[in-house]
Amino acid sequence: MAEISIDTYLCSGCAACVEICPLVFRLDPINEKAELIRLQPEITDDVYLAAAYCPEKCIEIIEG
Repeated sequence: MAEISIDTYLCSGCAACVEICPLVFRLDPINEKAELIRLQPEITDDVYLAAAYCPEKCIEIIEG
């Protein structure tokens, strides 16, 4: 089973992932960094696209 890891240290808060995949990602209202809406969301093509388009490359999909 695949998991999504977000390196919030690298995240710039650009919200590209939220634009591409709003059912999985959102910006934390306190630190304005990307976070998952649910702990183990379904890994769809949009999740892979969001990871690919992340300018900081802080989203990693770990295949299990």
